[in-house]
Amino acid sequence: MKAGAIVLAALVAGAALPVAAQAPVIPAPARWDAPGARNPLLPGYFADPSIVRHDGRWYIYATIDPWGDDRLGLWQSTNGRDWTFSTPDWPTKAAATGPTSNGSKVWAPSVVRGRDGRWWMYVSVGSEVWVGTAPSPAGPWRDANGGKPLIAKSFDLRYHMIDAEAFVDDDGQAYLYWGSGLNWVNGHCFVVKLKPDMVTFDGTPRDVTPGHYFEGPFMVKANGRYFLTYSDGNTTKDTYQVRYATGSSPLGPFTEAAGNPILATDAARDIISPGHHAIFRSEGQPYILYHRQGLPWPTGGDAVLRQVAVDPLTVRGDGTLARVAPSHGSDVKGFAARRAPGLPWTASGAGLDALHGAARAADDNYATLWKPPVEGPQTIIADLGRKRAVRESRLRPEYATRAYRFGIDASDDGRMWRTVAAVAERRGSPIVVPHHGSARYLRVTFTGADAGLWEWGID
Repeated sequence: MKAGAIVLAALVAGAALPVAAQAPVIPAPARWDAPGARNPLLPGYFADPSIVRHDGRWYIYATIDPWGDDRLGLWQSTNGRDWTFSTPDWPTKAAATGPTSNGSKVWAPSVVRGRDGRWWMYVSVGSEVWVGTAPSPAGPWRDANGGKPLIAKSFDLRYHMIDAEAFVDDDGQAYLYWGSGLNWVNGHCFVVKLKPDMVTFDGTPRDVTPGHYFEGPFMVKANGRYFLTYSDGNTTKDTYQVRYATGSSPLGPFTEAAGNPILATDAARDIISPGHHAIFRSEGQPYILYHRQGLPWPTGGDAVLRQVAVDPLTVRGDGTLARVAPSHGSDVKGFAARRAPGLPWTASGAGLDALHGAARAADDNYATLWKPPVEGPQTIIADLGRKRAVRESRLRPEYATRAYRFGIDASDDGRMWRTVAAVAERRGSPIVVPHHGSARYLRVTFTGADAGLWEWGID
């Protein structure tokens, strides 16, 4: 399976539903903060996702918000629900910096498998595109172009040289698409055929910009036609959306299709500014993986915090794409029905405000999190209902890239406490902390700034 290169040739729309005798009762949309929501898919602030599957494992590569980091985020999962965070060894800001990348960070990865069997990553650093390669999706990754950008800022100074996405056609031929605008206007899309080395251009790049294009191109092939999908609007506002155009060749020209946009803000469902997507297939069903604004929204200013979600995509029998219904609880074939729940527990402890109470760390929803009050102890307590064997805690902090200093205590009665994990600096997602023994209550106390938990799993 290839991110940026998914071929959907045999997909058709589902059978028509019978006409109901009376108007159906339409339930109210699920709230974004309802317990058990399966979207967002990842715990944290990430954007511009690329997804591949290899040897029974899913890999999602993404920009780390806000506005990138010195590394990319990499999430891995065997069941599509329980994800483990790491940062690939390449690219880094230090290793992938050209003369014009300036202070900009690492953005927008695209990962595909070439006909040589190796994996190839195209990634933006500032207004430059870099290329790397690895023997497996997990790495080790290395630069593949002699320590210089594949596409320099000087290629066309009128536009941003970012958001490169590779597409591998049925015959193994690879193509590269890229391009964005300046100051949220004038986006342009370029495409070039790649030679078998996945680095060298085979011909001159073409400008294939369709109507209402801004950035984030992603090529899909279905029923012999080529679908150039892309983002329009401003990701810092509620105008960001996904559109598409069609053509008879991967090199265009592309004509904007009717029925656009296919994914857009849905205020009734608390879905704000969805876009910069990848399209993949699992067990024959296509899906769209995308980022949208973290909630509660707005975040204020340009320091956007986005989260990754996934929903089904339908290719109709007439060769058009149906509008996506963005959700807070998407089912994905090939994914586990739910995340590993751990032991049930009841939360107590002060929260920052009504939206960030202790119960948010026990609601199995990555849109909500517990944050402690500004003043007072940064403590959250789990009541397991009775004394039970407890093996470990799995903490998913607000920022997977940051270090958090905390310790864990245990109690049988909620009054007398004993330390089971000493205060120490830890990082990751999940942060796995062993504490073998038995207890009814567990207590996590943070001692540093910016504490926050999406979820606390206990086994």
